[in-house]
Amino acid sequence: MAARLIDDDPELAHQHALAASRSAGRIAIVRETVAITAYALGDFALAVRELRTYRRISGRDDQIALLVDSERGVGRPDRALEVGRAVDRSTLPTEVRVELAIAMSGARLDLGETERALQELDIPELDPDRAFAWSPGLFAARAAVLEELGRTEEAAAWQRRAEVAEEAIGARDADREVLEIDEVEEIPLPVGDHTDVPADGPAAGPADDPAGDDNGEAGER
Repeated sequence: MAARLIDDDPELAHQHALAASRSAGRIAIVRETVAITAYALGDFALAVRELRTYRRISGRDDQIALLVDSERGVGRPDRALEVGRAVDRSTLPTEVRVELAIAMSGARLDLGETERALQELDIPELDPDRAFAWSPGLFAARAAVLEELGRTEEAAAWQRRAEVAEEAIGARDADREVLEIDEVEEIPLPVGDHTDVPADGPAAGPADDPAGDDNGEAGER
């Protein structure tokens, strides 16, 4: 019920999730749902608590990006980075790994570490010429950081890529009656949409050079 309601009525979805937790609080998916609905309502402290419980019960890290973002929401970007660094990213599904990179980049922005925020997004999935389910968000995140750095032309190019990727994925999905949740499909982006920047991305400046964070992780991502 909560999953069906969360987009249209997150408050009601949250109430359903809380009701379920009172009778089935030891079930991982119930605690996960409470966390997700709490996050949707901006109750980040509750989201942090429930996500920690979900991880302890399930042993899974598939909501690690949401936990990082929730730590940011309660004003703890340093803690958010610590949580993100503690995870072995090689074990994460690709989409989760991308979401984590975006969340970590946001935590760097919270701390005013704009160059490092860009480095957090220097991951193999940042391919400007192909679109996957995670591409629009990743491209848009890079555009936002470049805008913060004052590199407006590059920011506009990446924002355009985000829009093209979203359109391409939307057109693909509109032609399907059934979508497999775990499906990962590559969609080449139209060549004409990259004419404003070289096909291999914007010219590398200092902020585009892959560099590690405090634990040398950014270079691995």
